[in-house]
Amino acid sequence: KSFLSICFLAFASIGFTQDKLAEVKPNPNAPQFKFENELHDFGEIPEGPQATHEFKFKNTGKEPLVLSNVKASCGCTTPSWTKEPVLPGKDGSVAATYNTQGRPGPFSKAITITSNAGEATKVITIKGNVITAEQDKSLPVKSPSLLAPK
Repeated sequence: KSFLSICFLAFASIGFTQDKLAEVKPNPNAPQFKFENELHDFGEIPEGPQATHEFKFKNTGKEPLVLSNVKASCGCTTPSWTKEPVLPGKDGSVAATYNTQGRPGPFSKAITITSNAGEATKVITIKGNVITAEQDKSLPVKSPSLLAPK
């Protein structure tokens, strides 16, 4: 009989705890990301050199924004990011570097940002198409006269 009483109390306390957790409201002052863009398309890029894009953002919240981790979807992409807290109204950045060597063809890579923002995880993306030296030679050559300003 005492075992049943203990079980009943345990289940009752779990239900009470879950009700209390459901009542937790999001922090209206929480830091927030406002990215200039969340997707960067490199277009066609040659195989060999590394391609880097810097995603810039502003903290539009009312508390400092701390990026605790930034992770790329594969080892061919290396992220770097603002390590110090980004104060409200200030800017920070996340850079993504894609290693094109030995990776011809289209690519799309996700970079996942973990932070203390109201949206705890944020995903930004780089994409493009790596062309080989042979493919590059087969593309039409642009005349310098077409590129020069008139």
